[in-house]
Amino acid sequence: MDKTEKRRHWIMSAQAARALGPPPTGMLSQPVFTRGTLDIRWYAPPGEDRQTPHTRDEIYVVAQGRAAFFDGDRHHDLEPGACIFVAAGQEHRFEALSPDFAVWVVFYGPEGGEIVSAPDIDAGSDH
Repeated sequence: MDKTEKRRHWIMSAQAARALGPPPTGMLSQPVFTRGTLDIRWYAPPGEDRQTPHTRDEIYVVAQGRAAFFDGDRHHDLEPGACIFVAAGQEHRFEALSPDFAVWVVFYGPEGGEIVSAPDIDAGSDH
């Protein structure tokens, strides 16, 4: 595909992401796809989550394993398929990781997070 041609889709399996190996030096997650402000990564912390708050809004989708998600106030049990939104600058981390724990991380929008001009739509939350 010519680099100027507009990509219409992208697909990657968890197996393919795992096969990429450890993230590049100085990074905690493995970059797998970018387009504009969209940045998708594979994050499989080996035993301990050492991340700090990020400068952009992000979404996590648990691909495999289990963990507890700490949102700065409370812990939430996670299992495969769980989807988590974290606003830019919010303290958070994964704890009590199973050995196979891994998530897809989706960063998007501008530094500092999106400007919210309307109330969030929340179809329900487990927590």
